[in-house]
Amino acid sequence: RDTITYSAVVSACEKGEQWVQALQLFHEMAGSRVERNTITYNTAVSACEKGLQWGRALQLFREMVGSSVERDTITYNAAVSACRRGGSW
Repeated sequence: RDTITYSAVVSACEKGEQWVQALQLFHEMAGSRVERNTITYNTAVSACEKGLQWGRALQLFREMVGSSVERDTITYNAAVSACRRGGSW
């Protein structure tokens, strides 16, 4: 298993609105010592947004800084959208 494989599966969960499974896989990556990159984080944040989990989305957003993972436009848009959809914006 590698970053690309995990990212694809997390993305499939996100598209299927299975945020719990998406986050489980995302956290499994760290336990398996598989690198979590901007794309993987973006997908996890987006899964939280679709699952109306704005708090979790922002937690991942903040975690990116501590993990030295670059945030991009997609990251910011997903985080803002999560807050908007969760009624916190």
